[in-house]
Amino acid sequence: MLLEMVQAEGSDVLQRLGVSGDGLNEAEVESRLEEYGPNVVAQEKKKSFLSEIAHRFFTNPINILLTVLAVISYLGDDAVGASIMLAMVFMAVFLSYFQEARTGRAVEKLRSMVSNTATARRVPAIDEDAEKAASLPLAQKIEVPIDQLVPGDVVHLSAGDMIPADLRLLTAKDLFINQSALTGESMPVEKFAGVDHEAKAPLEARNLGFMGSNVISGSATAVVIATGTKTYFGALAGSLIGQRVQTSFDKGVHRFAWLMIRFMAVMVPLVFLINGVTKGDWLQAFMFAVSVAVGLTPEMLPMIVTINLAKGAMAMAKKDVIVKRLSAIQNFGAIDVLCTDKTGTLTQDKVILQRHVDIAGNEDQNVLEFAYLNSHYQTGLKNLLDLAVLEQFDGEMRARMEASYTLVDEVPFDFSRRRMSVIVKDQHGKHFLIAKGAVAETLGICVSLRDEDTSEALMTPEKFDEVRSVARDMNEDGFRVIALGMREIDAKPAYSLADETDLTLMGFLAFLDPPKDSAAEAIRALNENGVAVKILTGDNATVTGNVCRQVGFEVTNYLVGPQVEAMSDDELTLATRTTQVFARLNPQQKVRVIEALHRDGHVVGFMGDGINDGPALRAADVGISVDTAVDIAKESADIILLEKSLMVLEEGVLEGRKVFGNILKYIKMTASSNFGNMFSVIGASAFLPFLPIAPVQILLNNLLYDFSQTSVATDDVDKEYLAKPRKWDLPAITRFMLFIGPISSIFDYVLFAVMWFVFKANSPEHASLFQTGWFVESLLSQTLIVHVIRTGKIPFLESRASLALTITTLTICLIGAVLPYSPLAVKFGFTPLPALYWLFLGLILVAYMALTQFVKVRLVRRFGML
Repeated sequence: MLLEMVQAEGSDVLQRLGVSGDGLNEAEVESRLEEYGPNVVAQEKKKSFLSEIAHRFFTNPINILLTVLAVISYLGDDAVGASIMLAMVFMAVFLSYFQEARTGRAVEKLRSMVSNTATARRVPAIDEDAEKAASLPLAQKIEVPIDQLVPGDVVHLSAGDMIPADLRLLTAKDLFINQSALTGESMPVEKFAGVDHEAKAPLEARNLGFMGSNVISGSATAVVIATGTKTYFGALAGSLIGQRVQTSFDKGVHRFAWLMIRFMAVMVPLVFLINGVTKGDWLQAFMFAVSVAVGLTPEMLPMIVTINLAKGAMAMAKKDVIVKRLSAIQNFGAIDVLCTDKTGTLTQDKVILQRHVDIAGNEDQNVLEFAYLNSHYQTGLKNLLDLAVLEQFDGEMRARMEASYTLVDEVPFDFSRRRMSVIVKDQHGKHFLIAKGAVAETLGICVSLRDEDTSEALMTPEKFDEVRSVARDMNEDGFRVIALGMREIDAKPAYSLADETDLTLMGFLAFLDPPKDSAAEAIRALNENGVAVKILTGDNATVTGNVCRQVGFEVTNYLVGPQVEAMSDDELTLATRTTQVFARLNPQQKVRVIEALHRDGHVVGFMGDGINDGPALRAADVGISVDTAVDIAKESADIILLEKSLMVLEEGVLEGRKVFGNILKYIKMTASSNFGNMFSVIGASAFLPFLPIAPVQILLNNLLYDFSQTSVATDDVDKEYLAKPRKWDLPAITRFMLFIGPISSIFDYVLFAVMWFVFKANSPEHASLFQTGWFVESLLSQTLIVHVIRTGKIPFLESRASLALTITTLTICLIGAVLPYSPLAVKFGFTPLPALYWLFLGLILVAYMALTQFVKVRLVRRFGML
């Protein structure tokens, strides 16, 4: 179908689609939406509740293993053990489902606050008032959510727009499209509206635009020929449903899970063999080893991670930060270099046209008027400079200018020329090309200049130096300067880049973007929190340096685009260590700077909102944009700010570190506790004539402990921990496990001695008493130790846990203490504990927490906070 559209005239394409060039009306849109569905690609079909539960159950081997064991236990007349195992399956499946469903709804609600739209030509609804209807225009340009586009919609494209569907171009003017996502080609492709008889494949067609690409420069109108999964991009994306590229955070969780699996692979068989040999009951040894394996499994980790990330997303939403990908929160906290543009971050993002001068620096109204024509008649994306020019004219002045000149054609802006031109016709039929753009690039096409007496003079080297000094002086005063050139040009059917030659320099426009009052404080706060700020801008170095000085941002070295281009990758990597400002960069040079920082081991955040920022946003570890950004920037970003401010970024960075810190608390507690329990289980199994703890008690212990950790996400994090970027550090986690874990074993063995020698629980007849004593001590010790491990300070005195975490841990401890005396005791194999036991337990817990605190402090002093 696509090739048929390629080789047909535009009018024939419209006819095939059953639409006129005026676009669709409301009834037609609704009908086609019902027929073709929303314009969404790779949308996963929502599973039913039962299918979702089944998927979670059957894709988790632990759940299957627990269920099988529950059935075996039930058939073996152990209904209590079976119930515990099924309760753990319930927690793993149902609680995670409900939590993730709740999180998913919250995240989608946040993401819906940031939407991309397309400019479509639609016929307004006609009411019964014929006279009123007759006064309405036949078609209107309106902003339509991209998912509401249908085949037959006529859309308008300009620089910065995403291609919202597969399109057949109807008109095109200097249209360049980046379709690297589909073809892998880094260079933009020029597109035309005419019939293309040479195309052998859709992607080769010069008159098609494809979803997944974006407009680099130029303008066009086009008709939608395919939407959603019927698009070329949709066919590719459909095969990728559910597949997500792992972030550094995902990889860290994965590595930790494999660490625990390797740990279990060694320890569990050892436990099985020791108990089989010493007790002679291999079935019992097998059940015990499996229970130990289940106890070692951090089955709550996915749920704990999701709860923490969701809470972080909600907290950041209150600070006007929308998180598009939950895992980006941790990456946000890990960044140690923030690359950002100048406009809107260091400055107020409110450009004011301060001066419009001739080549000598004198105010000149003609310069302003020609600049108005250029800004008004361009059909591409109007930037802040254009808006500042247009604001200088009231309605009467605008009407006068537009009556005197009419638009003939334009040569749109692109990032290699760094200028744009319009061709206008005056009342006498004369045609003029008016160009404005960066000083160096615009002066490069000027062969003459308009002198102070309005006569033209050749651009001699001396004159060139004079006008450059005028622009440079304004730059040094903090102004952003662009040059304006023009020439009378012969009338022709169409104009191109080749016509931008032999211009006469008219003068300069000087803009002021005042620095933000908060910029200096924000940069200082980021630096204090271990985040270096680097400026990556397309503006010139002089203006950027001036703004940096005004906000107290120290610049000891800067590089400009041509210098970056000439450097090798290794040279650029070294240069990024000492360079704070990179100026006059094109999009690919921004990407090179970010890649150089990556090679140097940095985690990089990039903040941008322009057409030229899309590649850099994708290259960074965290892409940050604003809700007022162009479509391609918002689509490429991981995080969207509703307020463009470095202060908001600093708060987001700290929130990311807090989320990561709370996740690590669970990981540290689980890893160290499990490692210590293994030492205790192996030793006790080797020397005791009975099992040190019943399989059902292991499962119950694990169930209660997991409940106590569900509130970790509510906890606070020490300010010292938030002071620097945090990354996954598996060796540090392993070190913590090896040092802290065995401490619990020391006190487990102390308890074993107490139970054996003091309470005479030293024979199979008294196994229940021994097992009960260890169950209570194990549950209370690993539950309470969270208060020590959660902080680098002295627990309870210098740092206290959140109220929710305190309540859950104390509640679980109370349940553990009461169970041996409850009606459920017999079912779990518990025996009431003697009163003297609680005195020994109190001493053990205090000593255990004190020794853990001592070792933890030594670890922090030597290795820093994990």
